[in-house]
Amino acid sequence: MVVKPKVRGFICTTSHPEGCRAEVKAQIDYVKSKPRTDGAKKVLVIGASMGYGLASRITAAFSGGAATIGVIFDKQGDEKRTASSGWYNTAAFEEFAAAEGLYAKTVNGDAYSEAVKNQVIDMIKKDLGKIDMVIYSLAAPRRTDKDGTVYTSVLKTTGGDYTNKTIDLKTRQLSEVTVTAATDEEIRHTVKVMGGEDWKDWIKALKAADALDDGAVTVAYSYIGPSLTHSIYFDGSIGRAKAHLHKTADEINTEFDGVNAYVSVNKALVTQSSAAIPVVPLYISILYKIMKKKGNHEGCIEQMYRLFNEKLFGGDVPLDSEGRIRMDDWEMREDIQKEVSDAWNKISNDNINEYADIDGYWDDFYKLFGFGAVGVDYDAETETIAEIPSLS
Repeated sequence: MVVKPKVRGFICTTSHPEGCRAEVKAQIDYVKSKPRTDGAKKVLVIGASMGYGLASRITAAFSGGAATIGVIFDKQGDEKRTASSGWYNTAAFEEFAAAEGLYAKTVNGDAYSEAVKNQVIDMIKKDLGKIDMVIYSLAAPRRTDKDGTVYTSVLKTTGGDYTNKTIDLKTRQLSEVTVTAATDEEIRHTVKVMGGEDWKDWIKALKAADALDDGAVTVAYSYIGPSLTHSIYFDGSIGRAKAHLHKTADEINTEFDGVNAYVSVNKALVTQSSAAIPVVPLYISILYKIMKKKGNHEGCIEQMYRLFNEKLFGGDVPLDSEGRIRMDDWEMREDIQKEVSDAWNKISNDNINEYADIDGYWDDFYKLFGFGAVGVDYDAETETIAEIPSLS
């Protein structure tokens, strides 16, 4: 079929197989153009099909030559509908990895479940023996616990109601949005879904199965952001979950000998998750404008290559006073944040293009789903069924 983007809210309900393949290839080409990384050689990526997780898997494999196992939760396409972009991304990744003789297998299922954990451990024991790195990059709206209880995360404040500017990206119009405060129950649910409990469960299961090398590294991804977004993010329900994630890194380091756990605080980028958070898309659009002008804008692949090559495996791991890796160091520079604050105070519907990179935001959004890739004919028919070799 001829596949075009169909956007509903902050989700695109279609994805383009050739566009996703081209975007994966572009990320691979980027890391291959850089100096190689002497890092982990057997890597598990939990949440491997998009964003930071996909970029981590690409960096580990194509910069470091690592064997990789990815955990995804994606859908195959058929004659009437496209697969999810994560499915197409993973199919392309395995194709390119095989062409270079790199081990790459994927497990498709609920990463929170014991069944998927056991399936991954069996694969590690059979094929790799042990692994030396675990990337935890899971972003899910809900979680089903062992007893069948379903927990759902919310994007709310934890104090009173919060009102600030936001943007309708379709109409490019500014307005005010009020975000209500989460209840204690909603906060508990959000921490259950997006906190560190499942990360620790993975490490516990891998350690119990003797599937982790001594000295193994594990990294989970987080975000802090400027004071401008703290009410909705850092001090909000999602911030409570991230605080739990940071606490979990300390627990892993204390409780599991031979495991080095880190939280990497990454830069604000266009993802399915960030697109859903009120206020944040406007902040990202302003940030993009400023960082591109200064020449230090990074996407997911640039961030993850720098994390692997310069921070994790470039010598002593640099940590802040809270023990975190700061990949948001360029975003949080004083000069950049001052310009963001100035732009935030000046921006209006009359000057929005002067202060915000809306086109850049949309470009990144569409590329999440394989649209806008260079060299792809989007008017041509394309096959919507793609096989992931290790799942066939």
